[in-house]
Amino acid sequence: METPEKKIITIEAIINASAEKVWDLLSKPEHIVRWNNASDDWYTPKAVNDLRTGGRFLSRMEAKDGSSGFDFSGIYTEVKRPEKIGYTLDDGRRVQILLVSMGNATMVKESFEAEQVYPVEMQQSGWQSILNNFKKYVEASGKLKPIHFEIEIKANVEKVFTLMLDKKSYSEWTSVFNPTSHYKGSWEKGSKIAFLGTDHDGSSGGMSSRIKENIPGRFLSIEHLGIIQNGEEIFGGPKAEEWAGALENYTFINNNGSTLLMIDLDVAPGYETYFTETWPKALLMLKSICEK
Repeated sequence: METPEKKIITIEAIINASAEKVWDLLSKPEHIVRWNNASDDWYTPKAVNDLRTGGRFLSRMEAKDGSSGFDFSGIYTEVKRPEKIGYTLDDGRRVQILLVSMGNATMVKESFEAEQVYPVEMQQSGWQSILNNFKKYVEASGKLKPIHFEIEIKANVEKVFTLMLDKKSYSEWTSVFNPTSHYKGSWEKGSKIAFLGTDHDGSSGGMSSRIKENIPGRFLSIEHLGIIQNGEEIFGGPKAEEWAGALENYTFINNNGSTLLMIDLDVAPGYETYFTETWPKALLMLKSICEK
C-alpha cells in the first residue's frame, strides 16, 4: 500500500526589517520565548536551539491555564544564513523557511507538511498566527535588548514563587540592586505596581509597572510603563521612554521537587553590563532564602 502524499501548507509575511535581523530574532532562544505563541492564552517557557545542519531544537509550548502543553522539536537538515532553514520535526514532517531580502524588508515564507489529526485550515491558521506574532515582535524591537538568566533552587515551585514575591524576602533578594529595594502595589494580573528604592543622592526613584500575567507557581510577567522620581510617575522623556514596554518574565518549572527558575528581561541601552553582573548575585540570594 502506498503512503499518501502529505499536503504542503505555505504561509508568509513581509517584515519591515533586514534579513539579518529577522534571522537573529527567528533563531535565538531569548527571542523565541517572546514571540512563539499563536494566541495570548499560550506561551513558550523554554527554547533550546542548536542552529546548524544536524543540530536539534526544542520549544516547549504550554497553555497558560496549565491544561495542556507539548514540545515542538526536531533536527535541522539545512541552514544557510540568512536565506534558508530546513528541518524535520520529530514526527517526520518536513519544514522549510525562506527569507527573501526586499531591501529594507524581508519576506518570510514557511512551507510545512500537514499532519493528519487537525484540519488543514486550523493548521494553516495556527502557523500563520505565530508568524504574524513574530512579525509584530520584530517590527517593535530595537531599543530593548533581551537577556536571560536561570537558576536551580532546591525548593518546590510554590515556595519559590511565594518567597520571591513576599514583601520581606523580596526586599532581601533585590537588595543586590538597591539596599532599600521594595515594592508597593499588588501582584494580581492587571494591577499597577511600583518598584522603589533610594538613590545615592537620597532621592527616591524606581519603576512604574503593571502585572501583565500572573499564573501562581508557573509564570509571572511584569510590564514596565515608566519611571518614578521623588514619588512622581513619569511616562514621557528620554529616560522613561527607553524603559516603556520592557518586560520582566519569570518562568517556574518543577524539576523533581526542585525549581528551575528562568528570567527573561528587556534591558534598556547601557544597562546590560550592570544587570549581567547583578542578576546572578540576586538569584543566589533568592536561592539561599528559599533553601533555608
